[in-house]
Amino acid sequence: MIITTASFVAGKEVVKTFGVVKGNTIRARNIGKDIVAAFKNMVGGEIEEYTKLMAEAREQAIDRMKEQAKALGANAVIDVDFATSYIMQNAAEILVYGTAVKVE
Repeated sequence: MIITTASFVAGKEVVKTFGVVKGNTIRARNIGKDIVAAFKNMVGGEIEEYTKLMAEAREQAIDRMKEQAKALGANAVIDVDFATSYIMQNAAEILVYGTAVKVE
């Protein structure tokens, strides 16, 4: 499955458009990571625990989008974009969406 933020796939032609596909996940922080983050906040620097949490959430959302596209018969998703929204205290939604297409 080809996934791209561009509106085309270089060297390929879009022969069918299936429409919008999406994948999402909602993730909450946990107390263990919050304690580590609190210490990092005091001294500065990247909070690797949260970086890893968000990377895993993005990958899960992408996998869900790909599954939806595949079920429609698509072999590519173009115009892919991400959105993040605050759901409640300590929880956020990661949404990825794009246009499912068949390319040749």
